[in-house]
Amino acid sequence: MDKFVVSARKYRPANFETVVGQAHITTTLKNAIKNNHLAQAFLFCGPRGVGKTTCARILAKTINCQNLTEEGEACNTCDSCSAFNNQTSFNIHELDAASNNSVDDIRSLVDQVRFPPQYGKYKIYIIDEVHMLSNQAFNAFLKTLEEPPSYAIFILATTEKHKIIPTILSRCQIFDFNRISVKDISLHLDKIAKKESIEAEPEALHLISQKADGALRDALSIFDLIVTYSLGHKVTYKDTIENLHILDYDYYFKVTDVLFAENISETLMVFNEILKKGFDGHNFIVGLSEHFRNVLVCRDPATVSLLEVTDTIQKKYIEQATKVSESFLLTALQISNQCDLGYKSSKNQRLHVEITLMKLAKINSAILLAAELKKKVA
Repeated sequence: MDKFVVSARKYRPANFETVVGQAHITTTLKNAIKNNHLAQAFLFCGPRGVGKTTCARILAKTINCQNLTEEGEACNTCDSCSAFNNQTSFNIHELDAASNNSVDDIRSLVDQVRFPPQYGKYKIYIIDEVHMLSNQAFNAFLKTLEEPPSYAIFILATTEKHKIIPTILSRCQIFDFNRISVKDISLHLDKIAKKESIEAEPEALHLISQKADGALRDALSIFDLIVTYSLGHKVTYKDTIENLHILDYDYYFKVTDVLFAENISETLMVFNEILKKGFDGHNFIVGLSEHFRNVLVCRDPATVSLLEVTDTIQKKYIEQATKVSESFLLTALQISNQCDLGYKSSKNQRLHVEITLMKLAKINSAILLAAELKKKVA
């Protein structure tokens, strides 16, 4: 029986072309390699799981490749690439600054830099979580980072750029990694599902991508979890919402319809059903606010693109946007936002949400009454 390898490792990009959602970074790095405009120090910063360490490793491999392609990619066949792929390269050194953050650790690294590579052109030092270094370690690193030997290149990676001292930042070429879009993550998951012969519903992959919050590694971990949970090597929308404990879109569509129809009793019954299923009232009201926002942006064709959902769900939003008035949605957003702000300080949180739902159910009446009073005054 073959050992299971998580998707985040199994499908880790091996070249710049396969990096997801960071074209502005990969294009710049490939051009720098092709034009021989490599800086002595790079700083890769951005949120977790977006490809910082992966790009650092690809860059390290590509720099020393003996047969670069015309696109600026590593050939993967030369001795240097083979040594990297087999993890036997002596020219690439990785340091985890989270556990090696003292002055002595940096001094040891500086001592290693003095020795030129035995083969290949460069020695590359990848320092992950570099913000964890102590101030003394940063200061010990300054001189070497500013004036390293011609064969030494440093690649620093961090999720917290603001914690790095300015003197280090000024010595590095800084690359800011973006959060990966829901669409890019969803497409990547779909490719993996096809390679693994897994039947995956687009709505399920989209939900996983949203839950990952821009981190591809998180999305792949959730994907593995759902595949393990599901029967028959399938990833379905139903299994995904059950496993991730997420409220179905249908609940929000239903609540919005009954609120607009001013049906208070039906609204309270739906909320009670949601609570019985183990969902938190705060999460519900936050989700409802987001739903109102999504319906609002669907009222204008120019802003529909702001909606990050599948085509099937988008059609539902557009359909509901034709039924619900703009004044209702704007007022509902204000009321639900106030509920969100006051939820944690409330002594009776269920009642707090229920009062909000009652207010939402009477928005149309309030708007109508205000219009009549305005006419009388006029």
